[in-house]
Amino acid sequence: MAIEATFTATEGEFPLAAVFGDFPGTQIELDRVVPTDGAIIPYFWIEDADIATIDMSNVAHPGIHDIRVIDTVHGNAFIRIDWDFEYESILTAILETEVELISAIGTQANWTFDIRAEEQEAISQFHTYCKEHEIPVELTQLHALSPLRSGHEYDLTDAQREILTLAYTRGYYDSPRQLPQQALADELGITRQAVAARLKRGTRRLIASTLIALDE
Repeated sequence: MAIEATFTATEGEFPLAAVFGDFPGTQIELDRVVPTDGAIIPYFWIEDADIATIDMSNVAHPGIHDIRVIDTVHGNAFIRIDWDFEYESILTAILETEVELISAIGTQANWTFDIRAEEQEAISQFHTYCKEHEIPVELTQLHALSPLRSGHEYDLTDAQREILTLAYTRGYYDSPRQLPQQALADELGITRQAVAARLKRGTRRLIASTLIALDE
């Protein structure tokens, strides 16, 4: 059974903490990790960063060989980091165990890593690896993957599934709301009152079939 787990690590224990010295209010998100001979090359996005200040002159850490900007998109910098494979970190733990990195997002306060494995034993091996190599991480969430379900499995009627799907794709649930109920009614050729009723009943059935069922 596939398992997903979330771990957190304080920024002071992760080599990229050095980057926050220049960008204390930003967020860094891992894009992907490319293993090569003797090195780990992770690609990251840095939000709202001054790219002129992103280079090795401002980043001093034994786990980083080089850092450079690859591209910028809407004020966010896409950077490449040549990582020292010999330096033990959470990235090393991921590559040395049978887990897959789903996402990694860091702020000045902490880093959050989501990983996936085919068996829970692999998650345990990853956690053990971190402990044995003094990589401080904390397991905050662990759960088995659930199969995707159709609307029928949630006990929704065709009309309820249609309105909920349409409302979601059209931005009805966005904040701020992108579409009023009347616009949904016009698109489906029904009254606004019918839209409101279907949304209410469909949402109620979804809650009963998911949150309430899980609690039970």
